[in-house]
Amino acid sequence: MSLTVDADVAVLAEADRRRTFAIISHPDAGKTTLTEKFLLYAGAVVQAGAVKARAGRRRATSDWMGMEQERGISITSSVLQFTYRGHVVNLLDTPGHRDFSEDTYRVLAAADAAIMVLDVAKGIEPQTLKLFEVCRSRSLPVLTFLNKYDRPGRDPLELLDEIEAQIGLRPTPVTWPVGIPGDFRGVIDRRGGDFVRYTRTARGATVAAEERIDSGRAALEEGDAWTQATETIALFDGVGATLDAASFLAGESSPLFVGSALTNFGVRHLLDAIVDLAPPAPARPDVAGSLRPLEAPCSGFVFKIQANMDPAHRDHVAFFRVCSGRFTRGMVLTHGPSGRPFSTKYAASMFGADRDTIEVAYPGDVVGLVNASGLQIGDTLYEAAPVTFPAIATFAPELFATARLKDPSRYKRFVRGLTQLEREGVVQVLRDPGGDPVLPLLAAVGAMQFEVFTHRLANEFGAEAELVLSPYKAARCTDAASAEHLRRIDGVRVLARVDGTLLALFENVYRLQRLKGEHPDWKLDPIVTAGAKA
Repeated sequence: MSLTVDADVAVLAEADRRRTFAIISHPDAGKTTLTEKFLLYAGAVVQAGAVKARAGRRRATSDWMGMEQERGISITSSVLQFTYRGHVVNLLDTPGHRDFSEDTYRVLAAADAAIMVLDVAKGIEPQTLKLFEVCRSRSLPVLTFLNKYDRPGRDPLELLDEIEAQIGLRPTPVTWPVGIPGDFRGVIDRRGGDFVRYTRTARGATVAAEERIDSGRAALEEGDAWTQATETIALFDGVGATLDAASFLAGESSPLFVGSALTNFGVRHLLDAIVDLAPPAPARPDVAGSLRPLEAPCSGFVFKIQANMDPAHRDHVAFFRVCSGRFTRGMVLTHGPSGRPFSTKYAASMFGADRDTIEVAYPGDVVGLVNASGLQIGDTLYEAAPVTFPAIATFAPELFATARLKDPSRYKRFVRGLTQLEREGVVQVLRDPGGDPVLPLLAAVGAMQFEVFTHRLANEFGAEAELVLSPYKAARCTDAASAEHLRRIDGVRVLARVDGTLLALFENVYRLQRLKGEHPDWKLDPIVTAGAKA
């Protein structure tokens, strides 16, 4: 009995040390740069971009895929685990490209909080708004970082108004800039009133020195810039725009920080906020809405599958978010969908594309299960007491294309690649239940998914293919009875996803609207998106 109690206490204590969060942003807002600087300030790297223990061998970056490094954009999500101030931080780095969001949606299902990065010159952009809706649907607390303040940009007060008007979050500045965008002197930390002056470092590669100055000295040295900043802070005090942990955790307010990830201004403040303000790993609800206690036997779910992260080994990894209990490498869990035992002998902690064998993990941690061929995105694994976590939401495709293999002799490679990339969710693969299984239709949220598909198909599986866009403009969920009618209509095609869901595809949106009006008994439901609660 005592051993059980001690084990439960240990799990709760370890869960309390975990912070698992995602960074969301519009393309080019500085998300990847901020990720690298978090690693720098946590001591995981000695200079931005280089792994501390491997500095002589390779660079550590969240953008590990060759296509990402060629283009300088984030295409696939990655997991970076490091320690900071006695806490274990699991950073889920998400794609920021405007046309690639499906992987981001899935990763947010594993996060407990999010940082929203805004370019001070651009403010809220369409992708930012779209991703925030996903955070809102999952009740994720959101921290805000106004980035690139060392460059010319918009009035920060204007940006605060925009955040509240468009997103519905009440910004509560924790740090506030002294100086205008492009003439950044430092920030006032409202929690103590001190002025923190930053000094630049060469290319922002090392930690910036921070000089804390009392308000009297700051007023003398910074002049009008200080006066304007303090007057603005007095305005915040008057309207109650102050840090409130309860409203932050409830998703009503967003603690706001100002800085420049490129030059390291404000990075430490933001990383400290993850530890001090972001919630520790919470008890997760099961599919019925009941909370699975943190101290319950080990359980979790798969939110991502990725193949060929290490081309030398040609393996694949299932990313498993631990939700309860103590995970021990080698333990046998039950695979929820099949009820079969699943061995965790090959378990690893992830740091971008790098991995190390992991012996134990706790709620909030992400474990890489290597060569877990029987797992699918959304699968639950558990020990002892059964549990099923909510399915990860599917996504409404907006683009459709047919893949044509350039060299028919590579057909087996094509099928192998198609099977793997469908399993990872790189694209959705739609098949005609009564048609040719060789020519499936590919569906995606954005065009970048198609580019990733053809790039990986050629480079990882040796099967070059070209995509021919299909004319479909809309997709709706349907059923077998309605499908019988829909298949007789020109410009409509009924296909099935891998999970058996039937989708009706329409070349003409107006025809879809007319059919809904003329045949209200036909099932033509919108596809559940990541914006809906799982």
